[in-house]
Amino acid sequence: MDPRSVDAIVLTHAHIDHTGYLPRFVNQGFRGPIYATPATLDLLRILLPDSAHLQEEEARFRNKHRRTKHPVALPLYTTEDADAALRLLKPVNYHSPFRLADGFEFDLLPAGHILGSAFVRFRAESKIVLFTGDIGRFDTPIIKDPEAVDSADYLIMESTYGNRLHEVDKEHLGKIELRDIIVETASRGGTVLIPSFAVGRAQEILYTMRELEESGEIPILPVYVDSPMAVNAFEIYQAHTEEHDVEMNTAKALTKNPMCTQNIHFSRTVEESKAINDHNDPAVIISANGMATGGRIVHHLMNRLPDGRNSVVFVGFQAAGTRGRYLVEGARTIRIYGVDYAVRAEVKSIQGFSAHGDYKEILRWLESFKAAPTRTYLVHGEPRAIVGMKEHIAEKHPGWQVAVPRYRESFEL
Repeated sequence: MDPRSVDAIVLTHAHIDHTGYLPRFVNQGFRGPIYATPATLDLLRILLPDSAHLQEEEARFRNKHRRTKHPVALPLYTTEDADAALRLLKPVNYHSPFRLADGFEFDLLPAGHILGSAFVRFRAESKIVLFTGDIGRFDTPIIKDPEAVDSADYLIMESTYGNRLHEVDKEHLGKIELRDIIVETASRGGTVLIPSFAVGRAQEILYTMRELEESGEIPILPVYVDSPMAVNAFEIYQAHTEEHDVEMNTAKALTKNPMCTQNIHFSRTVEESKAINDHNDPAVIISANGMATGGRIVHHLMNRLPDGRNSVVFVGFQAAGTRGRYLVEGARTIRIYGVDYAVRAEVKSIQGFSAHGDYKEILRWLESFKAAPTRTYLVHGEPRAIVGMKEHIAEKHPGWQVAVPRYRESFEL
């Protein structure tokens, strides 16, 4: 579409797969407002410049070392484009109807996915169109659960985990797996490397590690958070107390910062990041990004993958075609910047920390609807996941009209 033809953008949350094209869209002519919750806007102020910076750095690296398929490697957008997008941001609080035009408004409801995440509920001509964005988990720490919704004429719903369940004891099994990996890796003198999304996942991992330390289940190790974006995100998570759930508020009353381990080190500068490579004793490194497609985690993989004492732990969904997906599926070598590295480190995948609700949790959220939407559209999932979600809805809610949109297919509501 022509970005100049778009009047406004409403965001569900800050994750880069939902917001990362904004600077390019602005570069191509979009000039309208961009609406989201205050927490989402605060996160975007670190995410978008960081995304642009990473692209600029990778373009420079590829041009310097001539590792590009093109005559000149170019970033998708620049930090100037990111800054231009940030100037268009407009805050909208939860449960505050916002008028876009005559007879057309929306409000935002907590989605429980990450800080600031929201369901977007549009009202137009007495009809309700609800976009879920990403649906979060129930009974997880730090932020509130997804809010119940009782009606919508049309529902556009994600289905990332539409054909999968998180582990049976989802509250505890992820913690147990992480505990065992840390203990076993430390016992053989290795480092645990955790590729993690800087927003949401990193905070939950550290919250869990702090609990394990306090209960004496893991040794107190140096923990390096090697991501300027994650460091900034920690401060934003602390500042937005209106998003914190009961568990987080209880923990805050007992400890100075529930999201910090006892021997934690935050790395902002490149020099601080490089210095971690000199640390060869047992430790934990948390670095972005979560699918190992870019960022500082790539350099840690280059350094740590060939050593069999180490462990690489993926704590979330790995999309098809990503470096993380190849590693989880058992790749014995991995290509980074045109060089193949042997994979001797132990590679593990823990799904208990996913911020997406599995199909049972999505069905639990759907139970709050008093009547079926006129039609439900399933999006944001790989083909098998979408088909799986459609089948689960049909079994649980017979009579619901569920559509799976094809690429470029359009619908009139």
